[in-house]
Amino acid sequence: MRRFLAAAVLALPAALWAQTSSGTCASPFAVTLDAGRHVSMHLRAGDVEIVGTAKPGLRVTCRVDDDEAGNVKISFAASNLRTYGGPDHSLHFRIEVPAKTNLLVRLTAGDLQVSGISGDKDIQLRAGDLTIGIEHPEEYRVAEGSVLAGDLNASAFGVEKDGLFRNFRKENAHGQYRLHAELLAGDLTLR
Repeated sequence: MRRFLAAAVLALPAALWAQTSSGTCASPFAVTLDAGRHVSMHLRAGDVEIVGTAKPGLRVTCRVDDDEAGNVKISFAASNLRTYGGPDHSLHFRIEVPAKTNLLVRLTAGDLQVSGISGDKDIQLRAGDLTIGIEHPEEYRVAEGSVLAGDLNASAFGVEKDGLFRNFRKENAHGQYRLHAELLAGDLTLR
C-alpha cells in the first residue's frame, strides 16, 4: 500500500504538468498563469499583440470573421501556447500575460507588438514588423537585435540602422534580463 501511495504522489506533479487546455477563436481563451513564469509561444501568422497586465493568468482573444472563428485553434500545455489553423487573412490576436513574465515567441509572419512586460524576451519573426516596448533599458544585462533586410530602430538602446544585415548588442553588468529580437525582413523597433 505504501508503494502505491508513493507512486501516486510522485505521478501527481507529472499529471498536473501534462494538463492541456484548448479552445478556438469563437470565444475568449484563458488559463491560470502566475507571474514570473516562462512562457513559450508558437503562433500562426497574423497580427499579434502581447500585453503585460496586473492580472494573473494568460488570456487570448481573437478578431476574425465569425464563420472562420471556430477554425482557429488555441492550445496551452506545459507553459507552451500554440495557435494554428484558420484563414490566411485578417487575423488579430491579443494575448495578455502577467507583467512579469519571461517570453519565448516564434511567429512566422505578421505584425507583432509586445508591451508592458518585464522579463527575459527571446522573440523571432520571419517577415513583418516587430515592435517591443522597453520601459527600463537598464534592466537588461544583454540586449541584442538583428534584421536581415529592413530598419532597426532601437532608440531604447541608442541604436538606429537601416539596410541589409543590421544588428546590435549592448551589455550592462547591472541588468537582470536578456533581450534577443530577430527579424528576417521588416522593421524592428525597440522603444
